[in-house]
Amino acid sequence: MRNRHLLTLTLLLAFAPFGEARSDVLDEWFQMIARTQAEQPHWIAPVFTPTARLEQMYVYDVSQQKTAKGVLTNLGGNRGLLLIPAEHINVVVTPPAYLEHDNPRIANGFADLGLVFKYRLAAENEEGRNYIVTAFVGATVPTAANNNGAPHAVITPAIGFGKGWGHFDIQSTLGVGLPVRNARRLGTPVSYNTAFQYAVLKKIAPEVEINTTNFPNGPNRGKTQVFVSPGVVLGKFHLWRRLGFALGGGIQIAVTRFHTFNHNRILSLRFPF
Repeated sequence: MRNRHLLTLTLLLAFAPFGEARSDVLDEWFQMIARTQAEQPHWIAPVFTPTARLEQMYVYDVSQQKTAKGVLTNLGGNRGLLLIPAEHINVVVTPPAYLEHDNPRIANGFADLGLVFKYRLAAENEEGRNYIVTAFVGATVPTAANNNGAPHAVITPAIGFGKGWGHFDIQSTLGVGLPVRNARRLGTPVSYNTAFQYAVLKKIAPEVEINTTNFPNGPNRGKTQVFVSPGVVLGKFHLWRRLGFALGGGIQIAVTRFHTFNHNRILSLRFPF
């Protein structure tokens, strides 16, 4: 089962060298990506908060949550492959993560397939006003086994924005999860995430995030959970030709009485290309 994630990563690494092939189509594509990314701030994607930046990379996250029912290990995370197919557009394909439970009464299995479409509405790099605004539409497809995902597809419209001042930047996203069926019973949680970053030597980005979810309806109606999440991202480091490597890590710590989990530790492996 875990081999599915390893196969996806292997395919990406096999694909990366073709960026240097003498193909006019590929050359023009990579030139378009360079222009698109040059027009936006050069911040690092935070550990937990989805970035409004358009990114081209593969991300493999491993996280471990401490819940009331035991420890949940997530192999794969919720990002996966990020591609820039055209100017102002980012497509994210998240293969189903594999969930392992230390509670023997809960079955392990794959989670849902995730898809995100991002359209950058406005941006200026550090030579300009150093900001970005991006619209998101995300979706999860109920591919999970053994109740390790949502019973129905969920559509998540969101808005992402950020502003930088020198080495410091703030990146935020605001979104709402809308199940395609039984929305009243399942709920429509509203998530608001903000990351505060400071870049050191262009390769180190310590951060503190505030991750908030409000439940206006559903089984947790009227409740709000908030996490304070310190973390750091190292990189990007050059590996070969266009391929790079970055490493991130952090921990979410519950600061409200109500929370669906207490702590969540994450290790994030990133391969920009």
